[in-house]
Amino acid sequence: MRKKVVIAIDGPAGAGKSTVAKKVAQQLGYVYIDTGAMYRAVAWKATQAGIGADQEEELAVLLEKLQLELLPGEGAAKVLVGGVDVSEAIRSPEISRQVSVYAQQPQVRKTLLSLQREMGAAGGVVMDGRDIGTAVFPQAEVKVFLTASLQERAHRRWLELQAKGEVLEESLVAAEMESRDKQDEQRELAPLVQAADAYLLDTSGLSIDDVVAKITGLCQVYRDAGKKV
Repeated sequence: MRKKVVIAIDGPAGAGKSTVAKKVAQQLGYVYIDTGAMYRAVAWKATQAGIGADQEEELAVLLEKLQLELLPGEGAAKVLVGGVDVSEAIRSPEISRQVSVYAQQPQVRKTLLSLQREMGAAGGVVMDGRDIGTAVFPQAEVKVFLTASLQERAHRRWLELQAKGEVLEESLVAAEMESRDKQDEQRELAPLVQAADAYLLDTSGLSIDDVVAKITGLCQVYRDAGKKV
């Protein structure tokens, strides 16, 4: 049994995956890998280059030349594309609307999946996304599926956007999030689905610390029992 395990946290947008995953990693002394940011980075780079998700040849060239780095930062990881810090740019509403379309492309998933597996091969990582426990690391020792009501998830995202000075109707945020959910759940390649052996955790009404404590507790159970939870 590895001393340090792979923790896979999946779930829909706005469930609190990234916030929770970062805190879990901090508490355990693990490395946090934001896979969602990796897909956002590809979407950002492609849109900047004017390459649509359906332009397979152009997209393949972009992926071959892609220089993507995730560096530790204050709070969130710093995302660099070609040496340029795009941490804020990839969180824009425009990229949020586009990222699922690019994420459905097999060549995008193949490129990033390989990179993600390389990052987590030795264990001691916390990864969050939509297919970590099902496609990226199906052998992860600890799997959690985070969710919350659409209303609560949309409100959280709306507050994040407000804090950044982006003015949008909360109902619009909810509608876009619902559309994103459907895209992720219905895509043919690695759809958003709870792994059969993942622990379902509804974060509605829970504090971040409550959720972090639950996940670190699951890790302790694994270490004590020596088997998946």
